[in-house]
Amino acid sequence: MEIREATKEDLEEIIIIESKCFPEAEAAKEEDFRNRYSAFKENFFVAVKNEKVIGFINGCTTDKPELPDELYHNTELHNPSGDYQTVFGLDVLPEYRNSGVATELLKHFIKISKERGKKGMVLTCKNHLVHYYEKFDFKHVGVSDSSHGGAKWNDMILLFK
Repeated sequence: MEIREATKEDLEEIIIIESKCFPEAEAAKEEDFRNRYSAFKENFFVAVKNEKVIGFINGCTTDKPELPDELYHNTELHNPSGDYQTVFGLDVLPEYRNSGVATELLKHFIKISKERGKKGMVLTCKNHLVHYYEKFDFKHVGVSDSSHGGAKWNDMILLFK
């Protein structure tokens, strides 16, 4: 498996993967992905196996250690020199789950974010994933104000040393 920066050609696969990983109310729309990629393509990474995109991770950068819903929809809020890397999505095709793909994508994104001089990484996740992210030293800082997709989310933060 290879982890690399996503290309514009990867967007079709990314959009399909998102639709398989999230309910319709929570999944990012094609237009959102295209706008995000245009605004912060340097923050899109894919996992590739046998020349097939099997997973991806992406997010914008911001000045504050938080992930309000408006960041998902307003690419003008992306600040390339911001102190915090956000994670909008960490998606892996169902048939490749539990094989380390998500772990490798997240480790890569953390490494790149540190190399870029970020202070930390923030994300929101559902209850059943809190423990997963804690394995990477993310701290659960409470229930999120997010109402994205009508779901309950938890705020998670990883501060870099």
